[in-house]
Parts: sequence; structure tokens; C-alpha cells
Amino acid sequence: MSTISTKSSPKKRSQQTEKAAVLAKKAEVRIASKKEQPEISQLVWRGSAAAILVVGGVFRLYDLSLVPFHHDEGVNGNFLVTLVRNGVYHYDPQNYHGPTLYYFSAIIPWLARFLGGRAFGDMHGLTTFNVRFVTAVFGIATIWLALLLRRRLGTIGALSAAGLIAISPGAVYLSRYFIHEMLFVFFNFGIIVAALYYYDTRRSVYLILAAISAALMVATKETWIINGPVLLIALLVTAGYFYLRERFGRKRKADGPSVREKLGEEFNRFGSPAAIATVALFALTAFLLVNVLFYSSFFTNYPKGVHDALQTLKLWSRRTHEHEHPWWQYLSWLWQEEAIVLILGTIGAAIAVWRANNRTAVFLSLWSFGLLTAYSFAGVSIAHLFTDQTYKTPWITLNFIVPLAVTAGYALEVLYRWLREYQQPRLIVALLALIVVVSGYQMYSLNFVHYDDDQYPYVYAHTRRETLVMLDEIDRITKRLGTSYDTGIALVSPDYWPLPWYFRDYKRVGYYTQIVPTTEPVIIGSMAQADQLKSTYSDRYQQIDSHQLNDPRVDPNHSPEGSFELRPGVDWVLYLKKDVPR
Repeated sequence: MSTISTKSSPKKRSQQTEKAAVLAKKAEVRIASKKEQPEISQLVWRGSAAAILVVGGVFRLYDLSLVPFHHDEGVNGNFLVTLVRNGVYHYDPQNYHGPTLYYFSAIIPWLARFLGGRAFGDMHGLTTFNVRFVTAVFGIATIWLALLLRRRLGTIGALSAAGLIAISPGAVYLSRYFIHEMLFVFFNFGIIVAALYYYDTRRSVYLILAAISAALMVATKETWIINGPVLLIALLVTAGYFYLRERFGRKRKADGPSVREKLGEEFNRFGSPAAIATVALFALTAFLLVNVLFYSSFFTNYPKGVHDALQTLKLWSRRTHEHEHPWWQYLSWLWQEEAIVLILGTIGAAIAVWRANNRTAVFLSLWSFGLLTAYSFAGVSIAHLFTDQTYKTPWITLNFIVPLAVTAGYALEVLYRWLREYQQPRLIVALLALIVVVSGYQMYSLNFVHYDDDQYPYVYAHTRRETLVMLDEIDRITKRLGTSYDTGIALVSPDYWPLPWYFRDYKRVGYYTQIVPTTEPVIIGSMAQADQLKSTYSDRYQQIDSHQLNDPRVDPNHSPEGSFELRPGVDWVLYLKKDVPR
């Protein structure tokens, strides 16, 4: 009986070895393919992106008339009314801010007129909702720009950045605010996104879009003189940082291409020198044309409007003794309302610089903290670092919120990948849920409950809700009189903004700013004039006591002696002629 040896023959061992190698190769392929799989499916990506846009849109568009107009909104509204009704707008360097806000905001009123009058709320479409709708739309569009960075930040990074902007207390608050800042930040961000798309696709249209975004940023607000150089410096520092790492880093290949060769390769990606020069010429032409169009009021104020635009920077540089705060004030405001974005943005910047494997993340980090540094120290001398106080306002923080949110998105992308490697992806879900709860609560509290409480940083000399109570009472008076917009109103208070916006349809409003003889049925004065008001008008007029109106918007602690609080320290007094029925 023959026996079979337990030892394998050389041929069989060779076959087993080959089989093991094939199995090992397949396992490597499976692991690699698993790592290369997208974090989520395309369907989930689209659904998540759409949900973030919808949520951000709801917060920005819901009850846009809830918050009374701020002083600055009233001034902006006055420019808009003149443009819509008279077709006239001439850029004024004393006003400082550019014309884009007015022309974009005029689209809905002009459309209302084209469609026949009251289709948008009043005969000119000039309603609080309509004019704030424009800034809200730009706020939503800023969320969309963050989503366009998916290729650069990763899926989780782009969604996180967009989500943080969508529920940021400040980003929502300032999107519901008829001032220039939201448009300005959108155009600033748009330059970056368009430039990155040009680099990735080499399509000329994106370079032209970047130039148009730059032009619109310049035509929106004079602070482009800070934001523009910060972008350029961030780009140069990023390039220099990676050059030094490649030049002196440990992993540098001795036989690799030189820096000059790499620059040549990058340059050649965009075509021949003639083609590049042609595209650059088109982009420059677009930049100049857009600026000339807006500042010249579409050639109705040319060349004066363009000349005045150049004068603005000289005038703006002289702004002193106004809204003065120490250099660290922006950090303080961010910490109070945007702590999550500030912390995660700082972590993201540190990771980006330390790892140095994502040029875009490094650039965004430099952009974020470059802007924060530039605005914080603008006008502050080194010799008086802790005593100098310079111009600072809370709405400027929007310039930092957006880039910090994008950098924070990168931090969450890196964290997600790290947790995924250790098979703990649920932890990132829990962290994101916590962020949504905390930031969402802060956002809701600020925007829909305490929107006129000056204990909150963004509520900066803001009009109190009691102003709307006074305006509602005046509307009731005009209805009882039956005179509607023909009712005479005398404003003798030296502080009257934003009332020109609310009285835009009234035909007999006098802005006297001091006590004058009058027979108009309604007088609005200031508590600072209380004694003079009584001595001049009390025989023919009666004061309307805000406390007796039984309106929950009236806070007895804020409105002494039945007055209506305009803003902290300024109270209005409403007088009504005694022969007017109540």
C-alpha cells in the first residue's frame, strides 16, 4: 500500500505562493478602493446640500420685517427710494459705500412697476421685505459658494462649511439687514471660488467671473482696500510656504523638477502666452467696465462718479473718533456669538499649516486670520497697542465669519477622515449635532427673540421694537382721520432716522430737528426736549402714553414716562392734536 507524502511538491508550493500573492493583491485593492470611496453617495450629497440651502434660506427669509430698520438701513433706504421713484442715483463719496446695493435692490421695485403697480406689496414694490430680500439672497448664495469647494475641502468639509454659515448667528442676522456687508463678503468669496475653478478647469469664463466679482467688491464698499491686499498676500505667502517646504523639506527629491520648471509647467497648463494674455485682457476690461458702469450710475454721472470713487479712500482714511474700540474687539465679539466657528477655524488653520498637504486649506487659513488681523490692527500704532482705539463695528465680523467657517469645515473633514480610519464615524455625527444645537440656539435667540437687545454684540445702536408700536399707532390715527398719506407729521426731534423710510409714502412730513410752531395733527419729539415740548404744545396737543397701548412690544423699563424708545439713550415722544378722536 503506497503512502502519499505530507510535503508539497515544488510545483504545488509555487502555485500556492502565486495564489496567496493574488489574494493579497485583491485585499490591497479592496482596502484601497474602500479608502477611495466617496464619504457619501451623490444622491445623499445633493440632498444634504439642498437641505442646508433650504434651512439657510428659511432663517434668512422668514418674517424679514420683524426687526425695525436700523439707522443705516434708513439712510440706504432713502437712496433706494430716490433711485426707484426718480431714476436718480449719484455716488457720493461722503456716503462712503458703493452703489451695488442700491442697483441690485432696485430690481424688484422696477419689476413691480413693470408688472403694473402693487404686485409686490405697494405701488413701487418698496417694502421692508423686498429690500431686505436682496441681502438675504446674497446670504443664501454665500452658502452655495461654500458648497462649490467640495473638490478642495472634501465632501464633509464643504457640507460643514456651508452648514456653519447657514446657522451662524451673525451671518443670518446680517443677511437680514439692508446694508452693504453681505454683498461685499459674497463678492470677496466669489473671487476665490471663481479663481479656483479657473485653475482646475482652465476655462476662461471663470477668470472673467473672478474679475467681475473683484469689480463688484470694489463697487460695493471702500474696505476693498483691506480685503483685496489680504487676498494677494495670502496667495503669495501660501506659494512661498510650499516653496520653502519643497526646497528645504526632508522629503525633497534631489532629481525632481526645479521651482522654475514647476512654474513653467503651471503656466503652460493655461495655454500659450498669447492665449493667457488675451484672457487676462478680457478679465481686466470686465473689471474696469463694471466699476465704471456702477460708479458712473450707468454713464448718467460720468466722469464725476468715477472721480468721486477715487476720492472715497482719502475721505475714509480720515474716519476717526467714531465707533472706537480696542484692537481685540473683533475677537471679543466673535467669542461671544461665534465661538464654535472661531475655535474650529483656529484648529483648521493649525492643521492646514502643520500638515501642509492642502494648498487651498492653507490659503483659506491665511485669508481668514489675515482679514481678522488687518481689521483688528488697522490704525493701531505699535507704540500704543493697548491704548489705541480705532473704528470697529460688529457687521465687519461677517468678513471673518465666512472664511473661518470654511476653515472650520476643513477641520471637520480632517477629523471625519481620522475617525473613519479608526472606524468611529458616528462620533463626527454626534459632534455635528452638538454644533447644530448650540449654534442654532444662538442664532434663533439673536434673530427672532433678542434682535433689538443691545446686550448682544450684533445689536449695535439698533432701533427698538417700540418704534414699530409708535408707527402702528400713527397708522391708526391716519385711518381715524381719513387722511392716510396726506396726514401732516412734524418731526422736531434731532434724531429721526430711520423714519424717512417708514414715512416714504407720506406727502406732508417735515424734518425740522428742533421745536418749531406747527399745526400738524402729529408731532414726534425727543425725551431730551420734554420740557420744551410741554411748554410749546401741551395746550393744543396730548402726549400718547406708550404704556397705555397695551402692546407687548413696549417694555416699561426701556420707555420712561410712556415714551417710545428709538435706541439706548434716545426716546421719542408722540404728540397728537387734542381735537383728533382717539
